[in-house]
Amino acid sequence: MEKVIKQIVTINLEAGKANPAKVGKDLAPTGINLLGFCNQYNEMTKLQLGLVVPAKITIYEDRSFNVKLKTPPAAFLLKKYAGVEKGAAQPGKEVVGSITTQQLRTIAEIKLPDLNTTSIDRAMKIIAGTARNMGINIEDD
Repeated sequence: MEKVIKQIVTINLEAGKANPAKVGKDLAPTGINLLGFCNQYNEMTKLQLGLVVPAKITIYEDRSFNVKLKTPPAAFLLKKYAGVEKGAAQPGKEVVGSITTQQLRTIAEIKLPDLNTTSIDRAMKIIAGTARNMGINIEDD
């Protein structure tokens, strides 16, 4: 018999650092085992320490769950590669940092599975748009 889906929750957590206190307000109402989720998430993300890794949690009627990891948010990756803490308050007027086209390609390759394209060039354009909206310039190598 197929399990009946009760709810789907997406949560952004730092890799390897999930604990019941951090996920409690989002997941406690669902009735799943918080410690079990945290242990599973931490095990799945132990090689990605320092990154924010979103998790899509499918919760079933019997309180069991399935975790699927997503790629880190584009904004997080752009800030990391540009070496800035936050984006521009006034994008277009203010520049907070810059990345090279090679770094842009690297970010696009990381994000490709979660984007609605299969072309690396189009993925680069999508990420470049996010960078532009954050006040991050893209410089030629």
